[in-house]
Amino acid sequence: MAQGQAAVGAAIADAVAVQQQAIARVDQSSGAGLEHLRALLHGREIALHARLDAHERSVAQLAAQQALLLQWARRRSPGYWLGRLLGRPGSGARSASAVEVSPLANLDCSGAGVWSATSDDPQFLLSQGAAFEGGWYLFEADFDCIEGEVLSPCLYPDYGSGISELERVFLPAPDARGRLRAIVRLKFAAAHLRFDPSVIPLRFRLQGVALRRIGRADALLRMALWAAGPERTWRRSAGILRAFATEAAAGRLRQGGELAYARYVQARQPAADDYGAWVRSYDTLRPADLEAARTQLAQLERTPLVSILLPVYQTPEKWLRRCLDSVLEQVYPHWELCIADDASPSRHVRRVLEEYASRDRRIRVQVRSSNGHISEASNTALEMAKGDYIALLDHDDELRPHSLLEMVKAIDAHPEWRLLYSDEDKIDEKGRRFAPYFKPDWNYELFLSQNCICHLGVYETALVRGVGGFRRGFEGSQDWDLALRCVERLAPHEIGHVSKVLYHWRAIQGSTAMGVDQKDYAGHAGLRAVDEHLQRRGQRARIEINPHGHLNVHREAVGPLPRVSLIIPTRDKVELLRMSVGSILAKTDYPDLEIIVVDNQSAEQATLDYFAELEADGRVRVVRYDAPFNYSAINNHAARHATGAIVGLVNNDIEVIEGSWLRTMVAQAVRPEIGAVGAMLYYPDDTIQHAGVVLGMGGVAGHVYTTQPRGSHGQCGRALLAQEMSAVTAACLVVRREVFEEVGGLDETLSVAFNDIDFCLRIRVAGYRNLWTPYAELYHHESASRGYEDTPEKQARFRGEVERMRERWGEVLVNDPCYNPNLTLTGAAFDLAFPPR
Repeated sequence: MAQGQAAVGAAIADAVAVQQQAIARVDQSSGAGLEHLRALLHGREIALHARLDAHERSVAQLAAQQALLLQWARRRSPGYWLGRLLGRPGSGARSASAVEVSPLANLDCSGAGVWSATSDDPQFLLSQGAAFEGGWYLFEADFDCIEGEVLSPCLYPDYGSGISELERVFLPAPDARGRLRAIVRLKFAAAHLRFDPSVIPLRFRLQGVALRRIGRADALLRMALWAAGPERTWRRSAGILRAFATEAAAGRLRQGGELAYARYVQARQPAADDYGAWVRSYDTLRPADLEAARTQLAQLERTPLVSILLPVYQTPEKWLRRCLDSVLEQVYPHWELCIADDASPSRHVRRVLEEYASRDRRIRVQVRSSNGHISEASNTALEMAKGDYIALLDHDDELRPHSLLEMVKAIDAHPEWRLLYSDEDKIDEKGRRFAPYFKPDWNYELFLSQNCICHLGVYETALVRGVGGFRRGFEGSQDWDLALRCVERLAPHEIGHVSKVLYHWRAIQGSTAMGVDQKDYAGHAGLRAVDEHLQRRGQRARIEINPHGHLNVHREAVGPLPRVSLIIPTRDKVELLRMSVGSILAKTDYPDLEIIVVDNQSAEQATLDYFAELEADGRVRVVRYDAPFNYSAINNHAARHATGAIVGLVNNDIEVIEGSWLRTMVAQAVRPEIGAVGAMLYYPDDTIQHAGVVLGMGGVAGHVYTTQPRGSHGQCGRALLAQEMSAVTAACLVVRREVFEEVGGLDETLSVAFNDIDFCLRIRVAGYRNLWTPYAELYHHESASRGYEDTPEKQARFRGEVERMRERWGEVLVNDPCYNPNLTLTGAAFDLAFPPR
């Protein structure tokens, strides 16, 4: 890294020298015509000196960080660290572990050390005479690829409770010589490791597999060097060193190592938003994939006829042909294409349609005598349908070759599904795929705000005919209106999701794929469709179109608002408590509210004086809990004193922003199918602290959109829309008391961490849906009230709670129905997963 910085400095210094020589030559000349040139060159000299000064400051900052690291290392025995870094025997260097490599699954050996992966999940077992100790390792392996490529290799340590996706360690791809090198951090002792060399079939030789135990300093320097990559991006290296140095300076060496390791792993992976790289790696159909699809076709028990409805009007010939070709390319053969031309005036439309109908008898065309817009044209196509299921296709969009097969496979596996939908993306005029929408499983509340069924939607034909088909007057959102009416006749388990991109939405001028302003009437039609749907269900809501073209559905309670008991645990921290309680009492617009402040062994006189002040207010009670801190036990104790039909769990560092927050949350919580309801929480600097929880993030669960600016729209607008989430934080949570009691309250064996996650999961198991709303907004001063897990006792307690959650919930933690498996659990929420889970 120092060589890279020196090279930059030398280049700038050389430029300064050249500039000075040019000035000298000009100074030796004469004439008024040279004055302007002389001034110009002097100005450039000043600019170059400024660049050199800035570079020297950057070098000085990096040197300061390195000095801090060396200062820490000297405190830890200089001879030991120097010996380790130099690799001198007996001075801290550690030898390579003798690793035994044996095939575990989906691998055939054809002799001469050549392995063939028989599926997309080849697995080796790595073991040694004893367990691999926890700590830092250098992992090395040499690949010679004969066919295919090494794609997304990874390790799975077994920490004693089996292999878990939550512990996956991502490895970089081999370099041009086939050599794979990576730093690996084992959190605990591992009985053995599973090594998955690729996520696609391949033939290869594997040699030189080794694990060498190294020290933290060695690991840190290697991570910093390798993170720069062949292009020598030293900014990544500086980020790793800075992450460690910041924590190390505060004495938190372990946390510094963890943070540096996270930065290293992130730097070695493709950019989280590089959808092109994701498509090339994991979603490009190869001949072998299509052959495998044909094999799967032969294994289906059910092969229903699928009627594809295609209303057509004035489609440009190029896109119409591409749309029709995408149907002809289907691996699944049992389809019919029902085309209704809505009286297109251009002659090429009928010519192309007749051409394709003559090529394949499964294509049928009906030309309408007059233009009736898309709803009537869709009904004309529906009248032609003979299949058990219908699929909706727009006239300039594309299906994938395996689209119908994947949907029929899902129907075959889930015969109860009467409506199903897939993920989708957009495609431009050059065939470039972009803007994927990796959707959650069925999420009714989100569906009210955006038509997440949309493409590719497949419906039971009898269901569509039973609701009367498409309605005129909802053009632009006719498919959303259809889906809303179908949903009214279905139970949640009859609606399914296929988490694969099976539909390309064409982004051309005039298409809504280009933006919500392309078809403004569609948004208003969608609003009317949702409003009428809620009226038919006897539900009240105020609906508005937001700037991103989605609907903000503000629920309103039907009937009188119930009494709410807000529980606020505290131990001293009187200034935070005063801010929190004061803002609730002063700003909250709610007719029947009580606050229960739980005193957990407060000792400061100012706090005790404030308790006395609060008890004089009839809306507040102070309840004592005289036992060691246990968040679950404290809240369970207070809930037994609550008089409200709604229980609210509120941290003592929550600050109310606007008065309607509690009405908004209660309007959701009183619905009989809803369990816990969470709010949008911001840090005091107006960045997001909590916008729902995703299972599996960070090993157990994590908040989404954390540190994003207030107003961020998130993935496909979801940060601005109410939706079901598997869990929400108890920093601000409301739930009906009957539900709280039904599931037994909070688990008191989880005294600090994950008790709210466990609580929400037990609510879900009981048959309720948890929900997060962005329309209840509060501040959470978390940094002011929360300490570090910085003692051995706290760390041991935390590890125990992690293990308890994993033992109890297992694979639930890596299969969040509200979070698509094509999205990561190791980076920022809603980033692409490399590879998909």
